[in-house]
Amino acid sequence: MSMVTQVNVLSARALREAWRTPEALAPTLFIPIFFLVVNFGQAGKIFPSSSTDFLHGQTYAAFTLPSSLLLAASFGTAALYLVEEIEGGYFDKLRATPIARTSLVFGRLAAEGVKTVLLTAVLIILALPFGVSVASGVIGWILLLVLTSLWAMVFVGFMQLIALKTRSAAATNSGGLIFFPLLFLTPNFVPRDLLTRPMEIAATLNPVTYVMEALRSLILEDLEWDSIARGFAVVAVCGVVMVLLNVRVIRNYD
Repeated sequence: MSMVTQVNVLSARALREAWRTPEALAPTLFIPIFFLVVNFGQAGKIFPSSSTDFLHGQTYAAFTLPSSLLLAASFGTAALYLVEEIEGGYFDKLRATPIARTSLVFGRLAAEGVKTVLLTAVLIILALPFGVSVASGVIGWILLLVLTSLWAMVFVGFMQLIALKTRSAAATNSGGLIFFPLLFLTPNFVPRDLLTRPMEIAATLNPVTYVMEALRSLILEDLEWDSIARGFAVVAVCGVVMVLLNVRVIRNYD
């Protein structure tokens, strides 16, 4: 069985796990929409589209939508299913089969990517009534879906590391909370040049900033390739590191 086939089989199984527990997907959709509505409701009048340059003629909801997209992509529920497999002994059975360790990693990552594409599409559609449009057109829509899903794969890779190391659902679930400080250390409410100097430095050092700014440019502007390239570069580097660490941990797994 080729590695591609192995990944397809494992990712299909992981997707079936998610569809069998739709209640686990509800917070992934509800909480990001809640943040979008609250942020727009609190700051929509402070930043009117007619006189706020960084909105490029759109509403404040368009500016804050990337925060909701990243939040939806950073729940890492696939890692919790992995903990269940570890606790139930199924993961040991998988390791005993002639399956490439890389396939074990990519199986769940690919499933998370597919799931996030669907969630991202739904979130963008739900945001349209708030005066949001994707200024970069059809290509922008595709890049939004791809970049958000790639970030989801990176984040679930981090969560899987915690799951493999601790083999604890509680520790894995708590590890996901690291995203919230990372999210709030970004220019999620105003552009980076309007932040105080200490906050600007923190945001510049934060890799999530570049993913957020790439998503924002796709929504607000017409294909600003510099911002888009930085976002994809951050995801690519983080993704390679996460995959290598996951494979190493599985190979040394006892």
